[in-house]
Amino acid sequence: MKEKIQVSSGAVWEDEIGYSRAVRVGNIIEVSGTAAIDRDKIISPNNVPGQTKFIIQKIERALNEAGGTLNDVVRTRIYVTDISQWEAVGKVHGEFFKNIKPATTMVEVKSLIDPNFLVEIEATAILTDE
Repeated sequence: MKEKIQVSSGAVWEDEIGYSRAVRVGNIIEVSGTAAIDRDKIISPNNVPGQTKFIIQKIERALNEAGGTLNDVVRTRIYVTDISQWEAVGKVHGEFFKNIKPATTMVEVKSLIDPNFLVEIEATAILTDE
C-alpha cells in the first residue's frame, strides 16, 4: 500500500469540513480548491490578479510540502466569479506556468464560498522522477 501524505494549511475549515490542502499518494499530488485567504485574512480583496498570484503561490507551498513543485503540475482548474476577468487570471497563470503548460480549464461560477473570493484554483501534479 502506498503512503498517503496529507498537507494542511492550518485553515479551520480543514477539520470542520474534513479535507486537506493537498494529498499525495505515490507520485500523484492533488491540491484542493485554493482561494486567496491566509488563516482568516482575505488577500487582495477586489483584485483578481492579486488573488490569482497569491493562490498559485499557496498551491506551490502545498506542492513543496508534499515533495513536488509547480513543474510537476499537469492540470489546473480555475473558477472565477466574473469570466470577463479571464485575461487577468490567465496572465498571472501564464507567469507561473508559461513553460510548464499544464492542461487547464477556466469556468465562471455564480459564487464561491465567500463573496470576497473572486478566483479559486485546483491543481494536479504528477512526479515523474518517481
